[in-house]
Amino acid sequence: MKVTLSALDTHESSFTPLVVIELAQDVKEETKEWLKNRIITKKKDGGAQLLFRPLLNKYEKETLENQNLYLVGASKIRLLLGAEAVGLVKECNDNTMRAFTYGTRHNFRGFDDDNDDFLTMAEQQFIIKHELENLRARDEKMIPGYPQAKLYPGKSLLRRLLTSGIVIQVFPLHDNEALKKLEDTWYTRFTVKYQPIDSIRSYFGETIALYFGFLEYFTFALIPMAVIGLPYYLFVWEDYDKYVIFASFNLIWSTVILEVWKRGCASMTYRWGTLVMKRRFEEPRPGYHGVLGINSVTGREEPLYPSYKRQLRIYLVSLPFVCLCLYFSLFVMMIYFDMEAWALGLHENSGSEWTSILLYVPSIIYAIVIEIMNRLYRYAAEFLTSWENHRLESAYQNHLILKVLVFNFLNCFASLFYIAFVLRDMKLLRESLATLLITSQILNQTVESLLPYWLQRKHHVQVKAKLQALKADIDATLYEQVVLEKEMGSYLGTFDDYLELFLQFGYVSLFSCVYPLAAAFAVLNNLTEVNSDALKMCRVFKRPFSEPSANIGVWQLAFETMSVISVVTNCALIGMSPQVNALFPDSKTDLILIVVAAEHALLALKFILAFAIPDKPRHIQMKLARLEFESLEALKQQQMKLVAENLKEEWREGGKEKTP
Repeated sequence: MKVTLSALDTHESSFTPLVVIELAQDVKEETKEWLKNRIITKKKDGGAQLLFRPLLNKYEKETLENQNLYLVGASKIRLLLGAEAVGLVKECNDNTMRAFTYGTRHNFRGFDDDNDDFLTMAEQQFIIKHELENLRARDEKMIPGYPQAKLYPGKSLLRRLLTSGIVIQVFPLHDNEALKKLEDTWYTRFTVKYQPIDSIRSYFGETIALYFGFLEYFTFALIPMAVIGLPYYLFVWEDYDKYVIFASFNLIWSTVILEVWKRGCASMTYRWGTLVMKRRFEEPRPGYHGVLGINSVTGREEPLYPSYKRQLRIYLVSLPFVCLCLYFSLFVMMIYFDMEAWALGLHENSGSEWTSILLYVPSIIYAIVIEIMNRLYRYAAEFLTSWENHRLESAYQNHLILKVLVFNFLNCFASLFYIAFVLRDMKLLRESLATLLITSQILNQTVESLLPYWLQRKHHVQVKAKLQALKADIDATLYEQVVLEKEMGSYLGTFDDYLELFLQFGYVSLFSCVYPLAAAFAVLNNLTEVNSDALKMCRVFKRPFSEPSANIGVWQLAFETMSVISVVTNCALIGMSPQVNALFPDSKTDLILIVVAAEHALLALKFILAFAIPDKPRHIQMKLARLEFESLEALKQQQMKLVAENLKEEWREGGKEKTP
């Protein structure tokens, strides 16, 4: 009988494997034994109290190639206690959302002592990751067998093992049966339909589900812009004054969709429990280093790094480097305009069909160069942000996002601003915008999904052929799955996916009055993007660990900032149109004042709309207020009980003193 992920028993000798740990090939036996003991030892003795075994037994190691792979799982009770430790929020029988506790487990909907589906597999893997990351050094001064890998009390063992190269990687396993069901309802049939967001959340976690939810929502929100923009493109192309209505609608649309998304996001995350999940205290990120000292907040020993040194690195190194990259981006842009002038001159001299096609070549080359520069800069930004030595992962991510957004915004949109406001060539602006948008979409889909999928398929064929050549007498189903998945690329998070949508939002909103067809191209791209991203998550990359999220984070602010910039650009473009200029033949000052006044009025309207539309629906607000009230009442009852016990103890002590 073949061993599959879903069919394994949950007792210690044959448990359901949830997470894989890969060690380096030359790891010493004493290190392996020490790591195993720390993982399986009881919590009270400093262990994780998880289940742990090698992928291959002694006989199988002789038959198959030893990969130094180990499987980690947990008993049902251990997972439930872990759910309480990480603060998972689940739905109760009275339809409220509450933090799960093992003692009140029967009050939660769907819980049964014989039911193993109460926690999703993504939640189980998140719990195991949390327990592994919270394995901390006690009395050890170093990792056994590696005197150079120093330890100190409170240091995360897993992070030290990873940074020392002893542990190569830790990743969660796919459940092939559940994955097949998800694929069948998600992307295997190319039809326009709603995505199974709740199923995506159950399998991949809230962060991934929120991205796909936002992608779907943004795609449907683009449809009105695409429908309205199409007749403008077909019938009134050069009458820029008629674009005032379209641009005004665009500006209101960009505000309303972002505010409505916040409401929908709140409803989703409340249903998932992450909206009311308490924030955990952030531990230092793995790459953080410094002089060993005592954290004044936690009282624990950890590396300390002076903030002034970090600020010096940011302002004396990172900031000048970013400015240098921005200058280089502008230099490349000027080369692009020289190529445009050369192609235009060649076409004017010959006037052939070949040279008319050549007119689009500079824009295509420039779009490819932009994508290459964006990716190279991303690596440089990651290195610089890591070198700045931020203590928290959130601070690291915020600084990285700021660096990347600034460069990508200038790199992608600088040429369009130059054409619009310096050259004032609206025809060239339309052509450049269309070429940049379409080329970037094709490149992103090819590089992010199609090419990695093709390479992954080739690797799978090689691994399967190797396994068949071994002619092993054992069933290698699980072995094959682990070996295939460990060679997959690691999904680095939703950063690049949100960045792609952010730039697309810029192409649609910044110059909507010049190229109203942008929204239609964005809709077509996103319809295929949903399927290519789904393919990427299911078949190209390793399964990522689930990460609880209550919203899309800093990207909400990024999109809102882009919508504010779009107000300024669209008002300026309309003010530059010949028809509007003809209304003020004598005084350009009056024109400028009217354009500025209109821009301020639209901005005021945006902010009024943002204020008038609540971020959370009324019923969600009421439920959150009710939970807060109950929490305060419970705290008050606990304090009163404590005071009563103290008074009772004092009364007893007083009675003893009076007794002769």
